[in-house]
Amino acid sequence: MIATLDGRNFEGVVLESGKTSGDADTLIFKKGQFRSTACDRYEYGEGPYTATASGDTIAFEAETVSPKYGKLLWKGVVRGRKLDGTLTMVRDGKAAGEKWVVAGETS
Repeated sequence: MIATLDGRNFEGVVLESGKTSGDADTLIFKKGQFRSTACDRYEYGEGPYTATASGDTIAFEAETVSPKYGKLLWKGVVRGRKLDGTLTMVRDGKAAGEKWVVAGETS
């Protein structure tokens, strides 16, 4: 079932694998677009997202692009007010690393 996350924001942290601290982030879903505030400084803009509901879980995917650093492929799930996801950095068509994002919905 197609779902939407439009109008929902999630505050959390982006972590490298094995780390316990990382960059603060706000994930914004608005008008069919996805944005990560932690990626603003790397010139990643908004990108379209898709969302699919299954029971009480919404799975989403998004892609954001930086003219300097390449693409970020985002995948995650939202259960209630909690978001868990990954972002894969892609440079020159190859995966160049993965990070995790854990966030909670802001009211």
